[in-house]
Amino acid sequence: MLTAKEIMTHEVCVVHEDTDIKELAALFVEHNYKTLPVVDAAGGLVGIVSQTDLIEQDKPLHIPTVISLFDWVLYLESPKAFSDEVRKVSARKVGEICARDVITCTPDTPVEEVASLMVEHKIHLLPVLEGTRLVGVVARFDIIRSMGL
Repeated sequence: MLTAKEIMTHEVCVVHEDTDIKELAALFVEHNYKTLPVVDAAGGLVGIVSQTDLIEQDKPLHIPTVISLFDWVLYLESPKAFSDEVRKVSARKVGEICARDVITCTPDTPVEEVASLMVEHKIHLLPVLEGTRLVGVVARFDIIRSMGL
């Protein structure tokens, strides 16, 4: 049974939380990356950033709907969601737009389980961790290549 360590990419391009958004965009364009891991100085995974996270900055800001009733203002949408949207639209660093809740696996995770995680969570890149340290990534292409078709 194949495991993640047998099919993963070992040399991974990463970005840091303080990486500038323009530098991230250049990496996406220059190397045709779609998703990149975000790591700390020790190589620990802190998040993941995708092209979608980057292009969300260009979408129009949605002002929450409110109802004014006498002296009350009732928000029909979450003020926190609006705050998060403002933060992402105005972001200048990767740490401001990256996803923090990342689905991961270990080097010993069977490829079948890696594939299930990707399908279940609709993700294209799965970071491989030993403890908290990033040791590689498995992309959907890695799984397809391992099929030997």
